[in-house]
Amino acid sequence: MNVLSYMHSNSQTFKLLLFFIFLGSVSKSNAMELLHAINEKIVTEELVLNSHSFNTHQRSSFTYLSQKESIERGLTILHFEKDKKIEYKTFDTYGSKEEVVEFLATLSTMLMANSKIAILAHDSAAASLVGFEKQLFDLGLIQLSSLKGRQAYIMHNLNGVITEQVDDNSITKTLDVPTITGSEIVYFPKETFEFTPNINRFIAHAGGEVNGIKSTNSKNALDENYKKGFRIFELDIIETSDGKLVAAHDWNMWARFTDYTGTLPPTHAQFMKQKIYGDYITMDMEAINAWFKKHPDATLVTDKVNDPIAFSEAFIDNDRLIMELFSVMAVEKASEHGIHAMMSQEPLMAIKDDKTNFLKVNNVKYVALSRRIIASQKKLMLQLKEAGIKVYVYNVNFAPGKDEKYVHDNEFGLIYGMYADKWISDMNFTSASKL
Repeated sequence: MNVLSYMHSNSQTFKLLLFFIFLGSVSKSNAMELLHAINEKIVTEELVLNSHSFNTHQRSSFTYLSQKESIERGLTILHFEKDKKIEYKTFDTYGSKEEVVEFLATLSTMLMANSKIAILAHDSAAASLVGFEKQLFDLGLIQLSSLKGRQAYIMHNLNGVITEQVDDNSITKTLDVPTITGSEIVYFPKETFEFTPNINRFIAHAGGEVNGIKSTNSKNALDENYKKGFRIFELDIIETSDGKLVAAHDWNMWARFTDYTGTLPPTHAQFMKQKIYGDYITMDMEAINAWFKKHPDATLVTDKVNDPIAFSEAFIDNDRLIMELFSVMAVEKASEHGIHAMMSQEPLMAIKDDKTNFLKVNNVKYVALSRRIIASQKKLMLQLKEAGIKVYVYNVNFAPGKDEKYVHDNEFGLIYGMYADKWISDMNFTSASKL
């Protein structure tokens, strides 16, 4: 290591040594002893940054203090505080100009305060940066100012100088973060929203997990999760080759679960002969109706099926039926026939006009959204909440660490409920209240 590099990487220590030499208040030997003591106390923690562009179809993440966090689409700012603390926030710089403006304002404040930060891009992070190139350039982010829509990007200033790296696909960077780095300033205070505990905030996803296995859509899953306390159960509804409605996520998954090697889709008779992993009982409409008849306090939420009239006529009790629907036409048809509709994300987000007004006009009380869009759609979440429309999020357990407990502790209140694979202690309420 040359002298300049040493001075750069040990600037705080070097300044202290110069201070003592200049004052002449200590001897050379004492100064060196003090320098050694300071160096002994400087401890570093490893930070690993992984940025992936859209092209790789991989999740970007960072790891710090053995904690791995997968990030959402856009640009994520990591702020290093004192005492090994870290805070971070993702800005959807793909889909929102407002998020870009907030990102620039936050970043400008941080750099002016000499805060220690890192920036990590995920997916098509630069799509909405067009028009903001000069502001980014003026902040010293030269490569970010010219970043292409689908490139990986990493930046940090841990050594006192802005360092950037760009790649068309992926970047992995390992850095040593001094534990004394950072300040006590909090840029991203944790937001909390009040909510009233209610068992109806939890939907057992695909019947819920059974013996650690997800997405079985089996009678065993319904039985097990009813005993645990769930009262709302989602089932994926698809058709056999002879037009019978059955519960299965999709035919390829069902074939893997059952070791079925015949033609897909199977006939109804072939479907009913199979058991999932040799143990778990598959369900057709007769079995679904029998189960819900036996459990009169249970509600069914459907997925995959988009014909509200046909399915509602096949189900035992429309008062205990909520259908996730995937087109404006299907939602309007459900509204006309008094069927409880849950509007799915794609058709809802495609509505250009007032989304809440459309839902109110059609008496839609529920929507199903990916939890991955919560951060970028906070305004919409609050509008839906204000309108009394219940938002249930799926993609729970999609990202590492973002499980049922995380969603309950960090996102409830802003959203109403979630599709849960497994039961957690925070769901422990004695009875269901009216939806």
